[in-house]
Amino acid sequence: MAGKFHRKKKTVAASRKKRKRSTPRSKPSGSLQTSVLGLLGERQQALGLQEIARELFISRGQLSALHKALTSLLESGKIEKQGKKYSSGAAPQSLRATVELTSKGYGFAVLEGEQAQKGKDVFIAPHNLGSASHGDTVQLVLIPSSRGRREGRVLAVEERAVTSVCGIYNGSTFGDFVTPDDDRLPYTVTIAPKDSANAQDGVIVVAEITDYGVERQGPSGRITEILGDARSARVQIRMAITQFSLRDHFSAAVIAEAAALTPVVECEEGRKDLRHLDHVTIDGETARDFDDAICVEITNEGYTLYVSIADVSHYVRPNSAIDQEAYLRGTSVYLPDRVLPMLPERLSNDLCSLVPHQPRPAFTAILRYDHTGKRLGEHYCKSLIQSKQRFTYTIINELLYLKTPQVREEFQALLPMLERADQLTVLLKKRRLERGSLEFNIPEPVVSLQDDQVSSIKLAERNRAHLLIEDCMLAANEAVAESLAKAQKPVLYRIHERPDPGKLETFTDAAKALGITLPRSEVNPAWFSEVISQVADTQSDYIVNNLLLRTMQQARYAPENVGHFGLAAPYYLHFTSPIRRYPDLVAHRVLQAWLLKEEARPTPQRGQDLAEAGIHLSQCERKAIEVERNVHARCSALFLMDRVGEIFPAIISGVSSFGLFLTLDETFISGMIPVATMTDDYYLHDSRRYRLIAQSTNRMYQLGDRIEARLDHVDLATKRISFSLASIPPAGEQKNNESTMA
Repeated sequence: MAGKFHRKKKTVAASRKKRKRSTPRSKPSGSLQTSVLGLLGERQQALGLQEIARELFISRGQLSALHKALTSLLESGKIEKQGKKYSSGAAPQSLRATVELTSKGYGFAVLEGEQAQKGKDVFIAPHNLGSASHGDTVQLVLIPSSRGRREGRVLAVEERAVTSVCGIYNGSTFGDFVTPDDDRLPYTVTIAPKDSANAQDGVIVVAEITDYGVERQGPSGRITEILGDARSARVQIRMAITQFSLRDHFSAAVIAEAAALTPVVECEEGRKDLRHLDHVTIDGETARDFDDAICVEITNEGYTLYVSIADVSHYVRPNSAIDQEAYLRGTSVYLPDRVLPMLPERLSNDLCSLVPHQPRPAFTAILRYDHTGKRLGEHYCKSLIQSKQRFTYTIINELLYLKTPQVREEFQALLPMLERADQLTVLLKKRRLERGSLEFNIPEPVVSLQDDQVSSIKLAERNRAHLLIEDCMLAANEAVAESLAKAQKPVLYRIHERPDPGKLETFTDAAKALGITLPRSEVNPAWFSEVISQVADTQSDYIVNNLLLRTMQQARYAPENVGHFGLAAPYYLHFTSPIRRYPDLVAHRVLQAWLLKEEARPTPQRGQDLAEAGIHLSQCERKAIEVERNVHARCSALFLMDRVGEIFPAIISGVSSFGLFLTLDETFISGMIPVATMTDDYYLHDSRRYRLIAQSTNRMYQLGDRIEARLDHVDLATKRISFSLASIPPAGEQKNNESTMA
């Protein structure tokens, strides 16, 4: 049955009913005129009165009303009549948009240009999608709607976002097909026997789509790669890479261009020789690219901080093959078993990496501070540096804070410089916190693999060494941003706008439910800092930090400087990581052009709109974050698959009418306790106080409560993890707790 359109099990019936046109429509809601317009707008051919009546379930007694509706539509010019048949009026203007599908089969069109500013995204019902899929660029028209929102119908697909899918291969009597791993793709890909690559039933494969089909028949394709068992961690990571269409290899042109680059080993004209300074790099144990180095000197005024950043702009010239590829990627993506770098390895791990004892070209911010940490002045230069040592956070922690004797003895020559750096960053942090800069305390889980298995998921270690280097980088980013803003040079700022008022109100309700007394002052960064300080090292710490983070808008890149709310910084951009972030490369190019009094070419194309670049690079960053979360969810499911029945300590991180959301203590894996499993009583949802209350016993489960949860089910396909309550506390104890909270 080659060509048969298979659908995923959960949407088979619904999707077929919606798309099959030989069966009558369900009785429409809303006005009769709207229903007629919707029907005629979908049809290519004209329809007679009886055909319209049959499609809309119009009885004989309603024909008069239908005739009046048609007459009114004809008079208004919304429909046309030829002979005895009616058709849609003049074709409406088509609009260009990107389709975003949901797992439920319907989608939204994100319009481009002026139309994007005229309201919310356009809803697209499943039967109006045609052959369009998630991420496709399409031409669509707006159609009449009785639902009070803009609705559209896809006319044509301009560009396909998905050219291959990753999923499970199924052979059946109905034919062979691949069910996509991405549940936003509401189809299966039919595979002819000759195109199956001898794949075995149930394995994970990559299939190239060779024919996208039509509305009534889904796409077909051929297997291009067999990945293996779905329970393999590396297979799951590869599935995520394919799902998000990440660029996981460099073209031959990019590799050749990188190979031809000549290293800078001498201090050429236009560079300042800083090889005599005690520059050091400080990174994690597994880091392979070192793009920032620091050195601190004592002066009569106070301190001089040198922040030297790899001079990527020297090697990556505007509109070169490397530059175009770096712009498309926007950022490096870090996954448990690999890095998808923005730049090829020749640059990221060699020419641009500030490895110890090797001369490297850099861009240095030289920042002067007084004895209180106030910045007195700044200047910038192209430089040649030579790192004296590659330090890890662990070693710096032992050197400066644990004061391990043998470690201090080993690095005695660099110890004075590091102690000066510590003194300065203590002052910088103090000033930053005083102005209201936020320091969220949210643990970051790290996935470790052994062969093809997830060996552990544990929290990333953070110590004062992390904060030391972070404060140096923040200082450089702020200084460069302020310098370019005051010089009125177009650049991409890292902006973070004020929190969403609606989300802030939601947080206020949740905080009250947790018994937190909120500051009465103006809601500004200092207000948030006070809340964070109030819950530090308490049971509510994790929950409150997460809830506060949800109130925040996403930071983004834009040419308009509106400041950074989270850092309480009037000027901020990214300057310190050009190996892994394209906006930092933009800042380098603009800064250099300003110093040389030249015209800047910050992006691949001459004259490219920086606002457009900011949108693209913000989207690249968000995709990277999304895929990292997706991989973590996959690995979490793998890690727990063989532990069904075990009991885990957890905290209630969310409450809804259909269950409790929870986060496990040790691994910070998220899951849910469906209310259907809470069979000891009937539970009522108190949405204002974020809790479920048992109707008979008054037993209560509230946001922030500690519980023990039994693992019941792990669904690897959907990455959903379900629990049940391992123990039920005495009702009396809960009543006392409730009266206290009230």
